[in-house]
Amino acid sequence: MTEVAPNQQVEPNDRPRHVLDLGAFVGELTVEDDASSDDVSLEGLEQELHDCKTDDVVAMILSKGTTLRDYTRDVENNLRQIELESIEDYIKESDNLVSLHDQIHDCDTILSQMEKLLSGFQAEIGSISSDIKILQEKSMDMGLKLKNRKAAESKLAKFVEDIIVPPRMIDIIVDGEVNEEYMRTLEILSKKIKFVEIDTMVKTSQALSDVQPELEKLRQKAVSKIFDFIVQKLNALRKPKTNVQILQQSVLLKYKYVILFLKEQGKEVYLDIRAAYIDTMNKVLSANIRAYIQALEKLQLDIATSNDLIGVDTRSTSLFLRGREPLKNRSAVFALGERINILKEIEEPALIPHIAEASSKKYPYEVLFRSLHKLLMDTAASEYLFCDEFFGEQSTFYDIFAGPFSVIDEHLNSILPNCYDAIGLMLMIRIIYKHQLIMSRRRIPCLDSYLDKVNISLWPRFKMVFDMHLNSLRNANVRTLWEDDVHPHYVMRRYAEFTASLIQLNVDYGDGQVRLHGCSNFAITADDYIAD
Repeated sequence: MTEVAPNQQVEPNDRPRHVLDLGAFVGELTVEDDASSDDVSLEGLEQELHDCKTDDVVAMILSKGTTLRDYTRDVENNLRQIELESIEDYIKESDNLVSLHDQIHDCDTILSQMEKLLSGFQAEIGSISSDIKILQEKSMDMGLKLKNRKAAESKLAKFVEDIIVPPRMIDIIVDGEVNEEYMRTLEILSKKIKFVEIDTMVKTSQALSDVQPELEKLRQKAVSKIFDFIVQKLNALRKPKTNVQILQQSVLLKYKYVILFLKEQGKEVYLDIRAAYIDTMNKVLSANIRAYIQALEKLQLDIATSNDLIGVDTRSTSLFLRGREPLKNRSAVFALGERINILKEIEEPALIPHIAEASSKKYPYEVLFRSLHKLLMDTAASEYLFCDEFFGEQSTFYDIFAGPFSVIDEHLNSILPNCYDAIGLMLMIRIIYKHQLIMSRRRIPCLDSYLDKVNISLWPRFKMVFDMHLNSLRNANVRTLWEDDVHPHYVMRRYAEFTASLIQLNVDYGDGQVRLHGCSNFAITADDYIAD
């Protein structure tokens, strides 16, 4: 906007400009349209003036009644005065400003020096960091080497320990007695032999050629010494009146590792030892059982003969034929009576023959049969467990007991064909059944096949004697057996006692093996006899 002098008149030929009337506070403002006005644009002036109405500063100026031109002049004067005063202040403070400039310059110099010093520190720290990194890498490398060396040392130490043959071990194997220390040394020797034979690292080692011959010599010496030692202990089993079980438990089992050593390092010697033990125990047990059977036979009480049948006339039996047993025992042929107590005493200790013989007592055969098999069970169970622990083979037991089983079979084969005691045979069947249950509870299966075989041999004999009684009734001569008596006929008494005995054994102690239809046939025959 171009300023216009207040006293300047507007020429008539000139075109008037737009004049903004701001009211009583603003005077007339005329603008000449001269040549310089062409460069000034008044576009938007009205909007600016309108906006100034709401401006606080403008409102304050206008409220004082001052024109804008006067106010502008005052502001310019004030600014000029303030500028002059400011210059004077700067002139007055020039010394201080120079001093301040010098101080800033000195500070800048000091800071520059510090910058150089810190840069040097930074470079040194970077170098130290690089050194620390190098040291860390070296430390990790040394740690890895140490770990590898420790692993190598551990393997090498174990290798040396496993392959060397200490002088102390040589002395014990060659000159030592067979005891616990000797067995511990045998265990070490066995490990070294296995190590040399199995470990692939040893086969490429130079030490193998030095160590292997020494280990072989020690093995041969140990095997030879063990063989002599075990044979000596086995010879002790052959001595008369030797308690075999005590010798096994207290002596032989203590040296069971030597048998394991022979099994692994001396197979041929082990088989010789096993064969020697089998032969020894076979003979010892066979002899003991044969002697026991012979002693029991002296205690046997004969209950029945082939003539002691239900339908046979007792009056026709010769007194000489019945003279083998007292008359009071003849009732036991058909009646069970107290003979059933043997089943309640099934786990009682076996009879001691010389004690029973000293008391002059006689026993029915089922008592002797139970005693014999009680002894067999206890002996077999002990031997089975010993063989399993000492040799680690259950087959050893069956090789040993082939002899004792043969002795008992021979005895039974001589007794059963001459046994006509049906009640006794049934009691023996019950005894075998009870013994099978006992062995089952013990979880020892060593006598399963033997007991089954005895049971199978008893049944046919019982069936044969039972049929003999049945046929004696069928073939009985009623006229010959007739008795004019008010008491029940003795044939009926025999039948009643015999049948009741079998039924009681079947009901109370049986497992359904007694075929009751056989008793039914027996009853039908007895009815026919009564009808006749």
